[in-house]
Amino acid sequence: MSYIPLSDKDKKEMLAKVGVSSPEELFRSIPENLKLNRELNLPSSLTESELVHYFESIEKKNNYTEFLSFLGAGAYNHFIPAIVDYLSSRGEFISPYTPYQPEVSQGTLQIIFEFQTLICQLTGMDVVNASLYDGASGAAEAVLMADRLRGKSKVLVARTLHPQYRRVIETYTRNLGIKVEEIRYTDRGEVDFEDLEKHLDEQTTGVVFQSPNFLGIIENIRKISDLAHSHQALSIVVVAEPVSLGLLEAPGHLGADIVTGEGQSFGIPLSFGGPYLGFMGCLEEFIRQFPGRIVGQTEDVEGKRGFVLTLSTREQHIRRERATSNICTNQALCALRTTIFLETLGKNGLKELAWQNIQKAHYALKKLSQVKGIKRKFNGNSFNEFVLEFSKGWTEVKKILMKKGIIGGLSLEKDYPELQNCVLFCVTEMFKKEEIDRLASNLKDVLK
Repeated sequence: MSYIPLSDKDKKEMLAKVGVSSPEELFRSIPENLKLNRELNLPSSLTESELVHYFESIEKKNNYTEFLSFLGAGAYNHFIPAIVDYLSSRGEFISPYTPYQPEVSQGTLQIIFEFQTLICQLTGMDVVNASLYDGASGAAEAVLMADRLRGKSKVLVARTLHPQYRRVIETYTRNLGIKVEEIRYTDRGEVDFEDLEKHLDEQTTGVVFQSPNFLGIIENIRKISDLAHSHQALSIVVVAEPVSLGLLEAPGHLGADIVTGEGQSFGIPLSFGGPYLGFMGCLEEFIRQFPGRIVGQTEDVEGKRGFVLTLSTREQHIRRERATSNICTNQALCALRTTIFLETLGKNGLKELAWQNIQKAHYALKKLSQVKGIKRKFNGNSFNEFVLEFSKGWTEVKKILMKKGIIGGLSLEKDYPELQNCVLFCVTEMFKKEEIDRLASNLKDVLK
């Protein structure tokens, strides 16, 4: 429906209905000394062409350097095909944002159903929900789900899980009687199996770990899952860089019970940190404790295909005390972009995207490791991120690179005090060989 402003007649009728004759009388309860009693100091209005010219003149004042950024750490710069922006901005998708009336939101429900199907195929899970806020809240929701399923007193969290995800888990569980214990990592940057076995006992609800982990290393999902299952604990796998699933085996095929993660890499721009997209899948036997909701496919009385909300266990739909989650959004627009992105690339396209990431990242790792004063910190298998240790203080190196238009990697000292002068670098398909060589050349000059 088009927006039509109120006419003078409409305003008079509304004022009469509430028993006043003017807007001033309506606000008579506001003390005089608090009223402005003058016109706002605003410039006069402009025509459309004048407004465009005004903003263009402001734009010309910008004097900025286009930086080459090697940051990753849970937010990844990937190419987004133009079709994602075009289709996701169509009115048919934007207006029925969420299917409160499923029978008239078939297009939205179909997109969510296809999103669930795609994430099921990537993660190897039986069921996937209609998305969550982001990867961090998804990890925390998985811990709460595991607690409902097992009802034990503690959860084990790998130190190689994204530090922000770990903090969100601690926030969620702080007042719920759930003890969070941290599992160390080895010299290879992987979960320390000996430390994991030491912490595992009959009171363990689940083991939460990330692969590829925050240090860029691919974890042994099968072995960690088997260790968790040996104590009747759940294996919870977090995937912060889902492009890796274009090449790596699905966690569900390696023993994972719950797979959650961040879908930003699939067609969602970096956008200074959000909005992003959390996804979660699980085995069918755990579906009753699944947070959020699930869209299913059915047939109407005429035998035509249709889509329905099959399961809705969030507090917006059922009694609060029975709800599995208080999350009241399903990031439908982000899920739409992810669906369009994945269906545009297809199976082979996603595999090629993942292959380009791993090839370019490994070229960068080899090139940078050859620079005197830099060495690789962990030698476990990696995807598109890796940690380098610098002989010279990173703070000074970072400043010099910034002056040359390069944002180096992420310093790990804040979240990992033991990793002094260690930096996490990310290289995606967006980088050209010359750009990687440029970083290596500049580092060579700084460290000589």
